[in-house]
Amino acid sequence: MIDTRVKIAGIEFKNPVTTASGTFGSGREFSDFVDLNRLGAVTVKGVAAKPWQGNDAPRIAEVYGGMLNSVGLQNPGVEYFIREDIPFLRQFDTKIIVNVCGHTLDEYTECVRMLREADVDMLELNISCPNVKEGGMAFGTDCKMIEKVVSEVKKAAKQPLIVKMTPNVTDITETSKAAEAAGADALSMINTLTGMKIDIYKRKPVLANKIGGVSGPAVKPVAVRMVWQSAKAVKIPIIGMGGIMSAEDAIEFIMAGAAMVSAGTANFINPTATTDIISGIEEFMEKGGIKDLSEIRGIV
Repeated sequence: MIDTRVKIAGIEFKNPVTTASGTFGSGREFSDFVDLNRLGAVTVKGVAAKPWQGNDAPRIAEVYGGMLNSVGLQNPGVEYFIREDIPFLRQFDTKIIVNVCGHTLDEYTECVRMLREADVDMLELNISCPNVKEGGMAFGTDCKMIEKVVSEVKKAAKQPLIVKMTPNVTDITETSKAAEAAGADALSMINTLTGMKIDIYKRKPVLANKIGGVSGPAVKPVAVRMVWQSAKAVKIPIIGMGGIMSAEDAIEFIMAGAAMVSAGTANFINPTATTDIISGIEEFMEKGGIKDLSEIRGIV
């Protein structure tokens, strides 16, 4: 008998598979294709204290081995999420992880305070957001800023806090350790890599925002490396993501040290990617005589 359960910060998940924020909406869009009861958790799209417009179109482009997006975390705001999305998700036997975004520290803490009494299981703090008060540099690229924003949000939060790490840094272990020191209960990585695509005939960038985030299979080797490095540098659990398209990809991340995994871009190509990955992990465990995921976690 295999056991796929995972526990992070006292929250038990039936299996290690969730969805990468921004690729699965609130789950409603995929519920005709996927049995949400099968998922360990649904990690919802970014939620902010107030509605966000998002960036101008075009804001998505296909690239070799994945996609480029500059959606800009468009969302209807936390009040709408609490009123409409939580009741929908609570119909299913799955955990709810809320991705929280903000342009300023005050925006982050306001959103988290509004979620204090909400029926959600964990928060995921998106520190790849541009810090508008500091010239637009992402919160997650500077260790001192990470410590400041994570510690302040942690004080305001009632639910356990996952910090989503940006890969656009020199040393992922330093930023991971900063998030841990500031009180993060877990880390998720990686967010998208910064990229660009140019239309050579129009002689201009394809995206209206010029640059965007690269996701999909092309980033997986970078993501696996960063999870492996961070798993050795911190003691808190890591949720691995970045180009996971199959159960084999997911197992790579677990062997690198991830406690859980998130499928993102895969959902756009195959709506049943998440449940296919869960089934594939179960099959791998049964064939390999693996009773518990702890037997293979971090073995590399």
